[in-house]
Amino acid sequence: MLEGKAMVEDTDMPVKMQAQAMSAASRALDRFDVLDYRSIAAHIKKEFDTIHGPGWQCVVGSSFGCYFTHSKGSFIYFRLESLRFLVFKGAAA
Repeated sequence: MLEGKAMVEDTDMPVKMQAQAMSAASRALDRFDVLDYRSIAAHIKKEFDTIHGPGWQCVVGSSFGCYFTHSKGSFIYFRLESLRFLVFKGAAA
């Protein structure tokens, strides 16, 4: 596992789900090159789809902007090492 701790910037997820998101990110970083954002994001999304049902989205990078609508209790934005992670379940507007 990577050294260093994830720092939550914003969330409305339950604590257990937050821990799952950060653990999934850590596992993805152990598995993929740190610059392979797409594979890292896909790994996290697939893990959340499996555990919590379909409809999860994940954005990974060092700098990005976004605008989205999410289901209540399904959003987290955190940093781990030099990367930022956004995980959420999409919702109809």
